[in-house]
Amino acid sequence: VLWAASCDRFLMEVCVDSVESAINAERGGAGRIELCSSLLEGGITPSIGLLQVVKENVQIPVYVMIRPRGGDFLYTDREVEVMRRDVELMKIHRADGLVLGALTEDGRVDAELCMELLAVCRPLPVTFHRAFDMVHDPSVALETLVSLGFERILTSGCDSSALEGLPLIKRLVEQAKGRIIIMPGGGITERNLQRILEGSGAQEFHCSARSGKDSAMKFRNSSVNMGASLSAPEYSLKVADVAKVRTLNAIAKNTL
Repeated sequence: VLWAASCDRFLMEVCVDSVESAINAERGGAGRIELCSSLLEGGITPSIGLLQVVKENVQIPVYVMIRPRGGDFLYTDREVEVMRRDVELMKIHRADGLVLGALTEDGRVDAELCMELLAVCRPLPVTFHRAFDMVHDPSVALETLVSLGFERILTSGCDSSALEGLPLIKRLVEQAKGRIIIMPGGGITERNLQRILEGSGAQEFHCSARSGKDSAMKFRNSSVNMGASLSAPEYSLKVADVAKVRTLNAIAKNTL
């Protein structure tokens, strides 16, 4: 029997970049998956192949990241064209929702571009991702996102983690008054989840719940690295951990 979507009161979204992580998230009781590639870069648009295989293996909703590259959220016309195509393709391949965001050079929500992308996304629900944490004025940005029709905002409270950003997250939940869902995310672990849920009043939360997993490679060439010097260790994988997801879910259940 599949777990009921998270628990009655709180919904846990797990960000994943592999089929194994998606399956583990569902097994552990997650209510939704945010699917991306390269969590090391904060998540970028996943491949269609990944979406197809994930959809074949899990039943909970899969929201797909639409982010053409790492770095900032100021996009060129060509990048926007890529985002539009990606939205169209993800819809064809049964995405349940989409996750995107775009800013102007002065740190405001790019309302014009978001409106254009939301039109392509319809009728799917859309989350505005942590580009929100880079805005100049979060309170103004929230009103813009409400008027544009986003379903939720993923945010660390414009700080290095959701715990650090907790005071702002609480203010955003109060300001939103149920018009848009505020979903804390960023460094959420078993150690701080209860504090974040109780301190913010949020009903949903976002985490990766990952642990390191050693590569199965026996032959290893230690003198070669596939990415830049800042990339992940070549022979170590990070995968959503069923036990961690379960623990987070249990903490949410026991939170008042």
